[in-house]
Amino acid sequence: MADQILPMDLSGYRVLITAAGSGIGKVSAEAFLACGARVYVSDIQPEPLLSTIASTAGLDGSVADVAEPEPVRRMFAEALDRLGGLDVLINNAGVGGPTSGIEQITPEQVEQTLAVNVKSQFHCSAEAVKAMRANGGGAIINMSSVAGRLAFPNRTPYAAAKWGVIGFTKSLAMEVGRDNIRVNAVLPGHVEGDRFRNIWTQRAREAGLEPEVVFKELFDRTALGRTVSAEDIANTQIFLASPYAASITGQAISVCGGVEMMR
Repeated sequence: MADQILPMDLSGYRVLITAAGSGIGKVSAEAFLACGARVYVSDIQPEPLLSTIASTAGLDGSVADVAEPEPVRRMFAEALDRLGGLDVLINNAGVGGPTSGIEQITPEQVEQTLAVNVKSQFHCSAEAVKAMRANGGGAIINMSSVAGRLAFPNRTPYAAAKWGVIGFTKSLAMEVGRDNIRVNAVLPGHVEGDRFRNIWTQRAREAGLEPEVVFKELFDRTALGRTVSAEDIANTQIFLASPYAASITGQAISVCGGVEMMR
C-alpha cells in the first residue's frame, strides 16, 4: 500500500471533491492540497466536514446533499466563486446500501443507494461540465467500485449503482471529449479503514462466522493478498487529473490489489 502522495505539481488547479469530510475523500483533499491545488470540499455530514476544514490549512467547503439537484447548484455557485473556476471534479459521494436478499430490500433503500451513488454524479457533472467548458476543459473522476465489474449477491442495489457509474462515465466521456473534458472512473477494491472492517465484520456475523475467517477468504481471492489504502486511490486520482493523463478518458481503472483477477 502507498503511504506517500504522488509528488505531482498541480499548482493553480481548482478541485472540487464531494463527500470529503472523512475517509477517501478527506485523504484526496489533503493529497491535492499537497500537490499545490486549491481545493473545495463538500459533505452531507456537518461535523466531520467542518472539523476537516478547520484542521486543514487552505481547505474550503460547505455542507451539501449531492443526491439532490438544488443543493448541488448552490454548492457549485459557492465553489466557483471561491475557486474562480473548476479544473477537476471528484465525484466521491457514495453509500453501501442494504446487505440483504432482494425480497427484503425496500424501494426506499434502492432509491437511496442509486441517488447517492449515481444521481449525485449526474447532478455534479452537469454543473462541472458548464464550468469546464468555460475554462476550455477539465477532468471529471467518478468513484465506482470493483462491484461495478463483479457480481455481489445480497448487495444488488450497490452493485447496480456501481455498474451504472461505469456506464455513465463512458457515455459522458464520449459526450464531452471534444470540449477537452476527460471523464474516468476509479474502482477501489477493499480499502483499509473502519468502513471496510465494519461492513465485513457485520457480514461475518450475519453468516455465523468469525470475522478473521471472512477476512482470510477475502484476501485469498486478492492477487496481492491485502487491502489497498486511501492514498493508493488519491494517487490514481492525482494522475488522472494531471497532464500526464491527457489522452486517457472513458476508462474504468481498478485500484483493488487484483480482486477482479482472482474471482
